[in-house]
Amino acid sequence: MAIVSQYAEADIRVLKGLEPVKERPGMYTRTDNPVHIIQEVIDNAADEALAGFARRMTVTLHGDGSVSVEDNGRGIPVGLHPEEKVPVVELVFTRLHAGGKFDKTSGVGAYAFAGGLHGVGVSVTNALSTRLEVNVRREGYVHHIVFSNGEVISPIEPIEKLKNNRETGTHVRVWPDPKYFDSARIPVLDMERLLRSKAVLLPGVEVIFGVECEGGKLDTRSWHYPDGLSGYLLEMLDGKEQVAGIFSGEKYIGQKEAGEVFAEGEGVAWAMAWCAEGGGGESFVNLIPTANGGTHEAGLRQALFEAVKAFAEHHSMMPRGVKLTADDIWGKTCFVLSARILDPQFQGQVKEKLNSRDAVKLISMLVRDPLELWLNEHLEYGRAIADLAINQASSRLKQQQKVERKKSNGVAVLPGKLTDCEEKDPARSELFLVEGDSAGGSAKLGRSKDTQAILPLRGKGLNSWEVDKDRLLANSEIHDIAVAIGVDPHTAEDAIDLSGLRYGKICIMSDADVDGFHIQVLLLTLFYRHFPKLIEQGNVYIAHPPLYRVDVPALGKNRPLRKIYALDANELNVIEEKLRAEKVRDGSWTVTRFKGLGEMNPDQLWETTMNPDTRRLLPVRILDMPDRPTTQELFQMLMAKKEAEARRNWMELHGDRVDEEIDTHA
Repeated sequence: MAIVSQYAEADIRVLKGLEPVKERPGMYTRTDNPVHIIQEVIDNAADEALAGFARRMTVTLHGDGSVSVEDNGRGIPVGLHPEEKVPVVELVFTRLHAGGKFDKTSGVGAYAFAGGLHGVGVSVTNALSTRLEVNVRREGYVHHIVFSNGEVISPIEPIEKLKNNRETGTHVRVWPDPKYFDSARIPVLDMERLLRSKAVLLPGVEVIFGVECEGGKLDTRSWHYPDGLSGYLLEMLDGKEQVAGIFSGEKYIGQKEAGEVFAEGEGVAWAMAWCAEGGGGESFVNLIPTANGGTHEAGLRQALFEAVKAFAEHHSMMPRGVKLTADDIWGKTCFVLSARILDPQFQGQVKEKLNSRDAVKLISMLVRDPLELWLNEHLEYGRAIADLAINQASSRLKQQQKVERKKSNGVAVLPGKLTDCEEKDPARSELFLVEGDSAGGSAKLGRSKDTQAILPLRGKGLNSWEVDKDRLLANSEIHDIAVAIGVDPHTAEDAIDLSGLRYGKICIMSDADVDGFHIQVLLLTLFYRHFPKLIEQGNVYIAHPPLYRVDVPALGKNRPLRKIYALDANELNVIEEKLRAEKVRDGSWTVTRFKGLGEMNPDQLWETTMNPDTRRLLPVRILDMPDRPTTQELFQMLMAKKEAEARRNWMELHGDRVDEEIDTHA
């Protein structure tokens, strides 16, 4: 293969406009189907309703695969931007960082609690669509503009004079480009669920959903929930038997309570019910569905636990020797949660998980007292809910005792360097395999000793790909891992007994650098080759510590000093661009690059990498795809001693795809 030796100025490629979105659409949206790019348009309409300017929102799935979203809000401005000298409606759909939601210095602005953070929403929709049309009713006219593949093909112009000069609103029709998505079909049920949730969260707003059928007939549905979250929760319960009535309410920070930590208008609305057969729920932040939960759900869980525990202790309901945990009651709770956060931090552009750490304290603070008061005012309900939690705790304790008796008969002695946790139920315990004694020391001090165990490892360990199972335990590090987890080495075909598994989550935690990734690969090789059942069962995880910390100075009384963590250089760039968009002066923040886990103090390690509410913990899965090397073939090529030439050839051909391959096969 010919190698190009020259490296000239012309080799540098600059991506302009919406080109970054087209090059790497997965960085900006989900690519399994176009629902998320349509949701960006829906969120804009919902934000107009949230700000009090729209009372109706209509979404239509057309027969040609396009989707239209219409609202009767104020209409996107059509005049020239004072600095850019380009029509504002054009800027909104063609510039990645243009929008009306950056200025969130207080909680009283029209878009203070809008879901958009980065100003990339509908511009991503435009970039990934073959055609996009916008009609704006504003200033007495219908203004029309058309885009194709992100570019303007018909500039903004008035096409119709309105009979009523006060009529305003925006109509957007989108034709998603199928080449960017695994499937071009928009799931109707997903769209219904999304729009129904908007109706719940926007009191007084009518939400209409239409689907064009054969012959041009329009099948429509509309939603309106006069009882708000309580009505929605009742619909979710679908006849499920409750042990107590529904507890609902809302509470927000007032002007007098606002200060350095929380701003006026921040707060939460909630509805909760309790069912013996199990719980679950839905949560939202500024109208954005958070399917993967986050810190606002953690705050609700904390408030619920503290209130129920206080009630049970106050009324002398706790049996001797039984200790409640948050999961004892949370697992039986059905809920709908809608948080308003001034400046929410999400995990990724698709905003499925809230990472804002202050949200835990905010939600817990606002919900606990009203819930504790409600429990004591409704003693019958309070006792039923407390009994539910106590019964769950008692069952958990009995199960732990069975496990303890079984393990006490074993002959294996746990490794001396293992710092074990107090929890004996594998479903609630975690083992962190930590790179180095220094990081292991910080992890021991920063962990939750109730549920988290630490096993420090020295060096890069053994490449176990070609090591026989019978000789594997001769290696002291691997021996310690096997004894600590309570499972013997095995193959995929072995009928292995996993009842001795001591931890439900086995978390690989190494530095966020090349050496750390090498250690990850060696440990993944060990588990894939010699403990495959653990991967099949979903017991193996990778913890992702941050590489950078950004210290942002305080900006007024509503913006205290902030510490923001970045996983890698790309995330650091996004954070710095966001700070600039917030008008934070360039150079006023400082960036620290962590040299390794051992450099973090225990509090930092807990907050960024070990706290279940704020960490990034990725499950290891095996996903073999057609027309790609299988996981077995990749491991053989990458880890076998006699495959050096194949490794070199593969890296020359596909080195730029390493991240993609890892994501695909992890």
